[in-house]
Amino acid sequence: MNSCDTLLHINRPTRYLGGEAGSICKDPSTVDIRFALAFPDTYEIGMSHIGSAILYQALNQQPWIAAERAYCPWPDMIEQMRADQAPLATLESQTPLAEFDLVGFSLQYELSYTNVLTMLNLAGIPLRRDQRSADHPLIIVGGPCAYNPEPMADFIDMALIGDGEEAVVELCAAIRDSSQAGEDRPQLLERLRHVEGIYLPELFEVSYQDDGRLKQIQPRHADQPKVKRRFITDLDAAIYPKEPLVPFMHTVHDRVALEIARGCTRGCRFCQAGYIYRPVRERQAETVVNLIDSALRHSGYDEVSLLSLSSGDYSAIEPLLKNLMARYANERVAVSLPSLRVGSLTDELIEEVRKVRKTGFTLAPEAGTERMRQLINKGIEAQDLLDTARTIYGLGWRLIKLYFMMGLPTESREDLDGIVSLSREVKRCARGTEGGGDVNVSVSTFIPKAHTPFQWEAQLSLEQTLERQHYLRDELKKKKLRLKWHEAELSYMEGVLARGDRRLGKVLERAVELGCCFDGWREHFHFDRWQQALSECGIDGDFYLRQRQLDEVLPWDHIDCGIDKSFFIQERDNALALHYTPDCRHGKCSQCGVCDFDKVKMRYADPQPQLAIPEPAPQQGEERYKLRLRLHKQEMARFVSHLEFMTVLQRALRRIGAPVRFSQGFHPHPRTSFPDALPTGVQSIAEVVDVEMFTEIDTEQFRQQLADELPNGFGIESAQAVHWRTPSPGACIITSDYQVPLDNLEIGDLNERLQRFLDAEHFVVERQRGNKTISVDLRGDVEQLRCEDNALIMTLTKGSPIVIAGALLDLDTDKVRGLGICKIGVHLIELPEFED
Repeated sequence: MNSCDTLLHINRPTRYLGGEAGSICKDPSTVDIRFALAFPDTYEIGMSHIGSAILYQALNQQPWIAAERAYCPWPDMIEQMRADQAPLATLESQTPLAEFDLVGFSLQYELSYTNVLTMLNLAGIPLRRDQRSADHPLIIVGGPCAYNPEPMADFIDMALIGDGEEAVVELCAAIRDSSQAGEDRPQLLERLRHVEGIYLPELFEVSYQDDGRLKQIQPRHADQPKVKRRFITDLDAAIYPKEPLVPFMHTVHDRVALEIARGCTRGCRFCQAGYIYRPVRERQAETVVNLIDSALRHSGYDEVSLLSLSSGDYSAIEPLLKNLMARYANERVAVSLPSLRVGSLTDELIEEVRKVRKTGFTLAPEAGTERMRQLINKGIEAQDLLDTARTIYGLGWRLIKLYFMMGLPTESREDLDGIVSLSREVKRCARGTEGGGDVNVSVSTFIPKAHTPFQWEAQLSLEQTLERQHYLRDELKKKKLRLKWHEAELSYMEGVLARGDRRLGKVLERAVELGCCFDGWREHFHFDRWQQALSECGIDGDFYLRQRQLDEVLPWDHIDCGIDKSFFIQERDNALALHYTPDCRHGKCSQCGVCDFDKVKMRYADPQPQLAIPEPAPQQGEERYKLRLRLHKQEMARFVSHLEFMTVLQRALRRIGAPVRFSQGFHPHPRTSFPDALPTGVQSIAEVVDVEMFTEIDTEQFRQQLADELPNGFGIESAQAVHWRTPSPGACIITSDYQVPLDNLEIGDLNERLQRFLDAEHFVVERQRGNKTISVDLRGDVEQLRCEDNALIMTLTKGSPIVIAGALLDLDTDKVRGLGICKIGVHLIELPEFED
């Protein structure tokens, strides 16, 4: 998939390289099962998904399983792959997905379904289950959307319902044992249905009434009327990545991510995650600290994120946060809490967060009126929000982002006005603070999700959504507040798929035929194609957004999330009566039914852990040292951009614990100096990089340690101590030599052309820069030109070797990029004698 010629002509080629630090590539002859973890979105989003990282670790920990990764290629790569007839393959071994035993997709949001089908298409795997043979891999899905897998039922062999760390290993064992026993598909299915958490769509038959509603979901096995969710009972003992994958490129969440807790019992009635991840299971603070230590040591990241549905509810959050701040104070590691709930924010917690983050503070009141917050069981009052806002502004934040929903059950115009007035009151809280403050308002459309008390409610129609969005925009504008919203058409299709049944399979298939892909990305979402697919398949999307009857068969009724439907009905009644259901973390059990109070139960961290603080890392003083490195960047590493190259080296320096000096100020950065950017795709055996240190070190030992940490394609030719006042590489390099291979090129009168170029006073070419055509004089960039061993050697003072070689060889830049240009040397100024 990642042929060099292809990577030269696409956007962000590092998405497709593989070979990152922490990646695992096993010899296929030594394993019994090969599992492709396929994430149906871009590399930078998939690499930020901690669930996939956990499964990668859990599977590869077994010596008999090889897990590899694949991500959905961006449209430019999809087009190139189809043109080249190249199948979708994994990053680790470049093995086509069709050659694996299992291909697993994580379904994080409904609009990624078309990406799943696109990836199957690219892999050459038939989309529908009944079109595949025993020679094809088994297709499995998991994640939150698997709690209603019915729109995907015709395409998948199975879905994993619930926690996957242990279930995926049991699943692989069942498939291995079946294969070794020579069993046929019915025998394999019999094995798989006994793996707790595994749903096999072909073992359930669905029928419909004349009016389109479901008639029944009939299990083929009477002893399995429902598929029970899989639980990890003790999160503290569960597997977690200690040596995370470290991408070349910057990803959405470019940091160590540590799941401190799973589950939430706040009981917000709109929130699917709050129900499907119950009960609360927390890692002990000591375990969290040990995992973070290991992950930082093996990754080179400079930020840690503490993950849970509500990080502020974690039992030991304040002592943990204070310990981490103190532990990494000298190492310039930031600690962030991405999920903070108004009701869990204390002044002390906000003060700790302030130390590392001041760009913007996000609060989610969800609804604008007390009545509506009571209905959704939010458990906060307006005064709680305003008090928190005053504290936040008072501590120096200038921007608060507020998140609301519209279209909640029984919503009236008064509730919409409440969003406006509450947002205005929050902004007023900034009065009297230094620099003032602002508010950004974001409003999404409520989508009634499966396995929630609101799963029977209607979703706003397209017309209603647009009308309410425009009303809020106009009213907020009057108060000088900005509104962001989720596009009505995207919410419409998300609602259709979230509440849909198996009949939507043909719609998905047709939508992909019409070109739908990356539908979660607004620039790639084409509502007209979805409308066409719905129409051609005879499906009315509005049918799925309607109010459901309490006795109606729902598409997901055979999926047991651990909470009985009767509890959801009771909670719906409580909502309409505006009755509050307390969080059972602090009050009595709400009797949701998820706990068996033996293995499945609430597990909390010790609220007062005894956390030792190690000896602080050495702190930089006044002493200054500098190392000059000569590195190479070859083979696949040439597709790593200049900024990515900088990140690769800086993270490797962190991993070996190099005593690198940092700049001063609010945003300190490592004092490393790089030469001018090398064009992506150009190789080099002569990159010069300076690294400033605050301690003198053994240069040869340092060179070897760093060489061992760099990914394939990068290497260190030498490491030399120079005076700390030595100018940066950019200031020291006079000229650079580039070798341009001339194999298979008709060079003709090249020597004459080179001489004419050197004799000329000017050599002007036209170049495109954005939408403009500009004239560039290349003559001043060139010092020497010569032909040697069937190669053109260019000695340049500056400028792009690709552009200059193209002008000299009379070739377009795309052709030149494929020649394999390499930077083979640099000429440096003579360094002066420095006095200490």
